[in-house]
Amino acid sequence: MSDAKSETRIHADSLIDAGAATLTTAGCTAAEARTVVSALVEANLFGHDSHGIGMLPLYIENLLAGRARAGQSARITSDHGTLVGIDGQRGFGQVIGAQAMDIAIERAKAHGVCIAGLSNAHHLARIGRWAEQCAAAGLASVHFVNVVSKPLVAPWGGSDARLSTDPFCVGVPHAPHPIILDYATSMVAMGKVRVAFEAEVPMAEGLLLDKHGHPTRDPGVMFDSAIGALLPFGQHKGFALSVMCEILGGALSGGQVQDRHHDPAPLINNMLSIVFVPDRLVSREALAAQIQQLAAWLRASPPRAGGTGVYLPGEPERVTARERSQKGIPLSPGTRDALRACARRVDATSFDRLFGDP
Repeated sequence: MSDAKSETRIHADSLIDAGAATLTTAGCTAAEARTVVSALVEANLFGHDSHGIGMLPLYIENLLAGRARAGQSARITSDHGTLVGIDGQRGFGQVIGAQAMDIAIERAKAHGVCIAGLSNAHHLARIGRWAEQCAAAGLASVHFVNVVSKPLVAPWGGSDARLSTDPFCVGVPHAPHPIILDYATSMVAMGKVRVAFEAEVPMAEGLLLDKHGHPTRDPGVMFDSAIGALLPFGQHKGFALSVMCEILGGALSGGQVQDRHHDPAPLINNMLSIVFVPDRLVSREALAAQIQQLAAWLRASPPRAGGTGVYLPGEPERVTARERSQKGIPLSPGTRDALRACARRVDATSFDRLFGDP
């Protein structure tokens, strides 16, 4: 079992430098590699290690196998002004997602709203990043996402994996930071299972099924040749939302829905984004006042015993980011070993230099 003593804390800048150097050696330009890795490390800073630098070995594996493609740009395939279809061409999602949101933001500012369907992007990672990009431009947004990959989530009433983790995200502009809802429609993201597996710690009850459809706390069931399954959050409610993410994010984006066992996992995301100008409906001042009024009402609730009080969506990430910016990002031995191995695979020594001898 791992514990806090086995973790290593690495500052974000050092982690970005090492990761970008490795991805550049694997075939990306220096600029593309830094964009991709900076976004991964930002996820670590926000406490979402499931979507952080630990994804880099899979990115490099997919790049070397042709399942991800370096140097790609978002390509408009269908243009109806306020509705636009975009092909990601299997380019890295951190690049393609930003380009797609730039298109949606430009259209929304011109017309008040844009519905953008992005298909065929390699792993868009933390979807909240795209809502934050919209919010930084003063826009609200809603995002439905599916994943064409190995099935990971059991449908409600079923016992084996048939769906992806199908993220859902909403962002609203606000100061000092936007209000961001961003979560998988499974009980936990697959990346969080990977983090637990690498740290050799059990999951909580009620999250996983083994290959026989029996409840388990062992994260290893998701890494066996015959894998188990994650459960949908909220029972039938999370399952229903994941179905809508498949239809809106997968089919209506111009991509495809989950329908078979993709192995090895291509990790392709499709996303339908609704981006709009909120002050076409209500003034910015009125929106800010209503959010502040709601926040004050919610925070007045007495903290639950042993709890930390009430946070609005997006606030816990900022708290974690402040702490990790100062103390560094914790990396388990398993994550460090995986990063070393992926770097050595492309003849890079960046993580060996960063971590020292194993």
